Amino acid sequence: MTSLTDRLALVTGASSGIGASTAVQLARAGARVVLVGRDRPRLEQTRSRCPGSTVIELDVRDARAVERALSPLDLDLIVNNAGLALGSDKLPEGDPEEWSTVVATNVNGVLNVMHATLPALVKKQRGDHVFLGSVAGRQVYPGGSVYCATKHAVRALYETARLDMAGSGVRFTTVDPGMVQTDFSRVRFRGDTARAAAVYQGVTPLTPDDVAEAIVWAVTRPAHVNIGEIVMWAAAQASTTVVTRRT
Repeated sequence: MTSLTDRLALVTGASSGIGASTAVQLARAGARVVLVGRDRPRLEQTRSRCPGSTVIELDVRDARAVERALSPLDLDLIVNNAGLALGSDKLPEGDPEEWSTVVATNVNGVLNVMHATLPALVKKQRGDHVFLGSVAGRQVYPGGSVYCATKHAVRALYETARLDMAGSGVRFTTVDPGMVQTDFSRVRFRGDTARAAAVYQGVTPLTPDDVAEAIVWAVTRPAHVNIGEIVMWAAAQASTTVVTRRT
């Protein structure tokens, strides 16, 4: 196990859900954590659980702002987590403005963070970059066209990074969970809490802590070991479309 003591870790989307849980667990493992997100009050809540952490209020869609804020950091570890879904309409009924938001966050945002932060790892010839993918980047499902497309793109970025950065000393990991109980569904359904709750009805989903534990495990492997891909399912979820619910 590689120690994270005094390693500088960046977590995007750290205001809630998987990002917040990952930040907390990295801090417990000894890392100094930089918390990135758009919701300052919620970032401060995460900060209160992460001794020695700092907060950067930032929209990952803004390439220039990301470059200014993140490129000066002497990073050792990046968890490229920020992302969202909006709506579950079939493609002809979808909202192009929402599509643009999802693509800009889930694809452009990931690229912006990579561009700003990878040079620090290359300079050290070591470090970890973790993508927060999804099983939606491996299987599609009805009503998920744009979100699935963005997560397929994240998977492509992971695979290309391994090739482009071969020999750099940087390890790349993609962690691809299925059903996780976070604010994801509430955001997707535009604040409809009843509809969001129905997603998890009769199922014990993954928790943000489950995913965070997998991330911390991957980045604490010995230096010669690169855990490339982790796919996580709730036990009741056989695929993106097949879920066994308790009656």
